[in-house]
Amino acid sequence: MTGPAVVDRQWHTVAAHEVFPALETSPDGLTEEEARRRLAEYGPNRLEEAPPPSAVAVFLRQFASPVIAILLFALLLTVVLREWLDAAVIAAALLVNAGIGFVQERKAEQAVRALMNLSQPRARVVRDGRRREVESTDLVPGDVVFIESGSRIPADIRLVEAHALEVDESLLTGESEPVVKSTATAAADAGVGDRSGVAFSGTMVVSGRGMGVVYATGRRTELGAIAGLLKSEPETATPLKERMTRLSRVIVAATLVSALLVMAIGLVRGGDPMELLLVAVALAVAAVPEGLPIVLTVALAVGVTRMARRNAIVRRMLAVEALGSATVIGSDKTGTLTENRMTVRRLWSPAGGEAGPAAVTPYWGNITELPLEQVDPYVLLVLCGALTNEATMASEEGREASGDPTEVALLEAAYDAELLHTARDVRFPKTAEVHFEPARRFSATARRWGNREVLFVKGAPERVVEMCDAQVGRVEAGRWQPAALRPGELHAAGERMAAEGLRLLALAVSRPYEPGAASVDPHDPSGLVLLGLVGIMDPPRPGVREAVQDCREAGVRVVMITGDHAVTARAIAAELGICEPDAPVLTYQQIAGLDDEELRAAVAQVNVYARIPPEGKLRLVRALEANGEVVAVTGDGVNDAPALKAASVGVAMGQEGTDVAREAAEIVLADDNFTTIVHAVEEGRVTFDNIRRAVFFLVSIGAAMVVALTVSTLLGWPLLMVPAQLLWLNLVTSGVQDIALVFERAEPGLLRRPPRSVHEGILSRLLWQRVGVTGVVMAAGTLAMFWWEWQRTASLTAAQTMALTTMVVFMAFQAGNARSDTRSVLGMPLRYNPYLVVAVAGSFALHVAALYFPPTQVLLRVEPLDAAAWARIAAVAVSVVVVVELEKMVRRAWARHGEPSGARQ
Repeated sequence: MTGPAVVDRQWHTVAAHEVFPALETSPDGLTEEEARRRLAEYGPNRLEEAPPPSAVAVFLRQFASPVIAILLFALLLTVVLREWLDAAVIAAALLVNAGIGFVQERKAEQAVRALMNLSQPRARVVRDGRRREVESTDLVPGDVVFIESGSRIPADIRLVEAHALEVDESLLTGESEPVVKSTATAAADAGVGDRSGVAFSGTMVVSGRGMGVVYATGRRTELGAIAGLLKSEPETATPLKERMTRLSRVIVAATLVSALLVMAIGLVRGGDPMELLLVAVALAVAAVPEGLPIVLTVALAVGVTRMARRNAIVRRMLAVEALGSATVIGSDKTGTLTENRMTVRRLWSPAGGEAGPAAVTPYWGNITELPLEQVDPYVLLVLCGALTNEATMASEEGREASGDPTEVALLEAAYDAELLHTARDVRFPKTAEVHFEPARRFSATARRWGNREVLFVKGAPERVVEMCDAQVGRVEAGRWQPAALRPGELHAAGERMAAEGLRLLALAVSRPYEPGAASVDPHDPSGLVLLGLVGIMDPPRPGVREAVQDCREAGVRVVMITGDHAVTARAIAAELGICEPDAPVLTYQQIAGLDDEELRAAVAQVNVYARIPPEGKLRLVRALEANGEVVAVTGDGVNDAPALKAASVGVAMGQEGTDVAREAAEIVLADDNFTTIVHAVEEGRVTFDNIRRAVFFLVSIGAAMVVALTVSTLLGWPLLMVPAQLLWLNLVTSGVQDIALVFERAEPGLLRRPPRSVHEGILSRLLWQRVGVTGVVMAAGTLAMFWWEWQRTASLTAAQTMALTTMVVFMAFQAGNARSDTRSVLGMPLRYNPYLVVAVAGSFALHVAALYFPPTQVLLRVEPLDAAAWARIAAVAVSVVVVVELEKMVRRAWARHGEPSGARQ
């Protein structure tokens, strides 16, 4: 005998009375024998956990980068040349980079394992007709499960009983408002958040109780489906990684071509093959920027530190730059764009129309001494919401309320208006109460009002208006009188407020009656006076609208992807400036009907997406990336984890987010605030600019050396510099200054620049042109000084020393050129980057010491220089600043006259 057919069945469409036969069980539950058999067939009720990669595999994986491959090549060359000191330096750099990457990656792949913490260790079931507790891992399809307030749902169950049952499904839907559950069926295409007759594994019962039949366990649950998505989603390559790969290929290709060209020409001219091989090795050493991986690591580490100061915690360093490259931010709504707490936003009273909470006049006296008709209608409206309320305030002076989010909002509104400056039950003693239940659709509380009683009622507008025969009239002479009920007014006001995404509650009161009178039945009220409507919403966070505007100016598009309803999503998005009030909203049902091409076209136009489940969010991210966008995704729930992992950079919430979301993301916001993302985007752009400065500096020095060595070889000169001298340039003198460049400040107007094109490399077209110009200038100056000294002294060591020192001084000036693509170095105070001043001075002092210290003279094959030589070197080296300043001046002039300068190309 096999178990029931549970796979791929839409259990939210199955009627409650059909569940038992469909799952081959009964209200008396399964027998122990049948439960064991089904456990063997379906497996344990837990998510499969893939074994983590070994530490050795993770460590070796750090050497797969093309940049690291270049460094390995440099290490091999130094070993071949028996330059053991330089080999040790390169090996140390390799180990430092691998160590940092190893530590980062060992923390990264824990998202699926974090899902295991959401399982409940015990579950209450019926087996053999008796109630008992079992391990949740032993649950099988067909088990009858009991749930109650405070318990976690142990598996996906079809409800067959529900009593005032509310479940927090935020980890699946992202929406913090509890979902009212019932035994009703739902449409076949209903989203997870709309399946009222189903309770999902891992979600939490907020209130009430119920009974259901397990239909899915382990990986077959909604939670398991998300785990499967998360597990199967590959890591997304960051823009920086792709750009570094392209740059590495260019460097390797240029090195090979130069070396082969020099060897070929030398052999044709009859040169010594061994000497030509030494020249080729020297060319390779000169071209390879050995310090590049170290610069990259330091630049990202600086960015990590800066982001941490602004409440953005970076878990994977490459994400620093990736966020700065973002062209689209796909943001969750609840808790990121909004405050994640329900708040009274709008009031409507028949006596005065719509108003904000500020319309409520504080009253510090004993309000119960007034006749009900003398209380301001707006005050009475808010007070009614607080008196028909099960939420509690921990402190009379504080705001630490607990309970249902909607009731907390009503209670806090009354405290904000200073209407409950003493305890509710002291000022307004409770005499009777009817709790809210989904079938009833209202709650009622009778309280003392002076020496009489008043019944306060709140609930669904259409239900409450049925109980009323009057509504508050306009205030005249400080009093209002009941007026004829006009349901059309309430309906029109409700439609206007609902269109703004507000959740509506209607409130009403009875006419005061004598204590103990039976004229008003709390269980079936009638003859009430309608007070009006209260509109409640999770409000936008302060500063988010301005942050969205900053994103727009930065060329970054913000889209909202939420599990909430379309009307609410559009209302919040319009208020924040994400879309227009009448903008289209795509729901998952609509998205499911689009093929990939149609969806790509849609995501280019639509900024708001509602009722989106995990697979929908993942598909949206893929569609955006297929359009060439660099996508940053925010989220806090388990449902967000697959999209967080698939995006170019995932941003999780640190305060309210789940462990699963945090483990899947590269960046965690310590304050759960969208404005922090904008700060992080800015820091990401600063980080990339600083990486670009350092790379330009290193590549231009390498280009100068390749040109100089190639030309000197073609001219038949002796070797311009020996490999040890070239490594001294790359690892010591330039290795300090390039790191200092990563501490530069943000350039003015950084967030007003458009995002970089995904096709743009580390170096822009402008900087490649500048690499060529400065490379030629520095190569020409170095060759000239070599030739001058060689002809003057006939000493090859003196000439090589002159060439080496000329390049060292060129480096000092080129570091200044690298500080900005467009601004003059003369307009950038040195105090903005004191690290660079120290680095230039330090590297220069280090080189001077090497020239005059006997052991390094032998190691580098150099000799001291006289004062006249230093003067000639300074005069030649300053030429690179003059040339670059003239070029920048010409480009600025072109820009002023509307000509393309190439600065952003």
